[in-house]
Amino acid sequence: MTRAPFRPLRFGITRVTLREGAPGVRYVQADAALTAYPSRITDRFAHWANTTPDRPFLARRMRLEGGGTGDWQILSFGQAWAHARSIAQALIDRGLSVERPVVILSENSLEHALMSLGCVLAGVPFAPVSPAYSLVSRDFEKLRHVLAVTTPGLVFASDDRYADAIAATVGLDVEVVMGEGLPGGVGRAASDVGAPPVRIARPVTSLAALLKTTATSAVDRAIAATGPDTIVKFLFTSGSTKLPKAVINTQRMWCANQQQMAMSMPVLAEAPPVLVDWLPWNHTFGGNHNFGMVLFHGGTLYIDDGKPTPALMPETLRNLREVSPTVYFNVPTGFEAIARAMQTDDVLRRSLLSRVRMFFYSGAALAQPIWDSLWDSQEREIGERIVMGTGLGMTESAPFAVFITNPEVRAGDIGVPAAGLELKLVDIDGKTEVRYRGPNITPGYWRAPGQTAESFDEEGFFRTGDAVLWINPDNPHLGLRFDGRIAEDFKLATGTFVSVGPLRARIIAAGAPHVQDAVITGLNQNEVGALIFAAPTVRALAGLAPDASLAEVLAAAPVRAHFQTVLDTLAGSATGSASRVARLALLAEPPSLDLGEVTDKGSINQRAVLRHRSALVDALHEGSLPGLFLPR
Repeated sequence: MTRAPFRPLRFGITRVTLREGAPGVRYVQADAALTAYPSRITDRFAHWANTTPDRPFLARRMRLEGGGTGDWQILSFGQAWAHARSIAQALIDRGLSVERPVVILSENSLEHALMSLGCVLAGVPFAPVSPAYSLVSRDFEKLRHVLAVTTPGLVFASDDRYADAIAATVGLDVEVVMGEGLPGGVGRAASDVGAPPVRIARPVTSLAALLKTTATSAVDRAIAATGPDTIVKFLFTSGSTKLPKAVINTQRMWCANQQQMAMSMPVLAEAPPVLVDWLPWNHTFGGNHNFGMVLFHGGTLYIDDGKPTPALMPETLRNLREVSPTVYFNVPTGFEAIARAMQTDDVLRRSLLSRVRMFFYSGAALAQPIWDSLWDSQEREIGERIVMGTGLGMTESAPFAVFITNPEVRAGDIGVPAAGLELKLVDIDGKTEVRYRGPNITPGYWRAPGQTAESFDEEGFFRTGDAVLWINPDNPHLGLRFDGRIAEDFKLATGTFVSVGPLRARIIAAGAPHVQDAVITGLNQNEVGALIFAAPTVRALAGLAPDASLAEVLAAAPVRAHFQTVLDTLAGSATGSASRVARLALLAEPPSLDLGEVTDKGSINQRAVLRHRSALVDALHEGSLPGLFLPR
């Protein structure tokens, strides 16, 4: 089948320099040098506030009293600058610092953005925390850990939903600022004498009080005192451990990374980008990559209160029908839902595709059926295809590190390094680890010298733990492919290595659209197995009543028939024991946030699932697990 051409998109970095090192070591760099970038992100904020004060910067739908959302509330660059200066003055008055920073408990919101920007102007680091640590977790263990590591002088919470978490974890010596509402209970608000009782016996300041602070020349002095080494924020990442690590993010990291992005993706500088985005700011993809992109290039960010879940995806689709982005970012599950909706939703197709120059996915593999469905809708609506960009990055790289070089992308392709970033490819046990060195790499983990030292090799390269392969070993300019996480790979009892990443991607593709994720088993066993977290689409496949339990859904005949076919297909297409899935089980118990099995963004931690479900894994390989699938 002949596909339509791609909508024109220029790629900035398309050639690399490759040199050999010690045996089993190679170094890769972009041919182009990294061009000049500002010493602080504040300079870009000030530029847009001064030159385009009325341009929309941030927008979010207003909350309605009875639930739901209304019209867009828009904040211009000039308004945001003035509000951020007031907050900065309030933070300076309180003597906050890197030793007593600000912790933010909030989903994406205008108030969250203003508090963050106020911190940036004041030179006070902030730590945006996953809302799930407060709103989903039952023991608040991760939130306690975050507070212990950062020792904040002020905690900002968006609203009273965070009251229980604050009461359980935040010391009375730490000031609490509330964005809207006040937690109900036994104290009273410090800044509002007529406020209703609050649940925690402590003074609570309203954000409105901070916004009333008159900014002085102290704010200008604070801005001038910041520089490339100033810590902007701490982003927490769990990695393969249970407790999250505080990744230091400096002004240099953020600014260099935005310049690297602009060089790899020239479309960002061609016109101020317009984003419709849900990706959480406590993660580097949403908080550094996307929020930073809009701030750096003077664009507009429409905060999407939707998410790629059955309950919240309709809000995302509603927003995309009203606002046409110029670039669009999502995770594979989000693109899957959009692809499905575009098949029948003419308004969505027309709005989303009218001016978008590039799609971009990250976080997991995008199954080929999703690509095909997106392309079908694009060809039908506009007669051309939209480039699906992707790459490789991590919290420790700010996050942009590697990006594709051309529109002909296959699932797993990641491309070449950004300008100014040097890759070190190191052969380890039959795999090739990629390591990073450059201005966008973190100096380490806050108050964790041991973990920091372990993360860098003898040449100062950050050990990513990501494995890669050449797309074409004879043409390095095409770049690299992702080959899984080295720490997730294991050996069968026969000594055969199992490469988890590619196998997981095969399972997700074979089971599409009914596989949310797959956990690979088989360490020291004779065969490979798989534990499947089914996608919400299995409910429709099962054909049961809406109130049927997940266990009942997974036991339904149509669901079992589908996964039996998936397993038979996988087993039949295997090329050896390391790629042959010999047993499979469907998990009725969802992944646990408190146990570290899943992040609030939906990413599965393979090692945590295997550790906490070891009895189930044993039963899977012993053949005693009820509902076990075996190849026919």
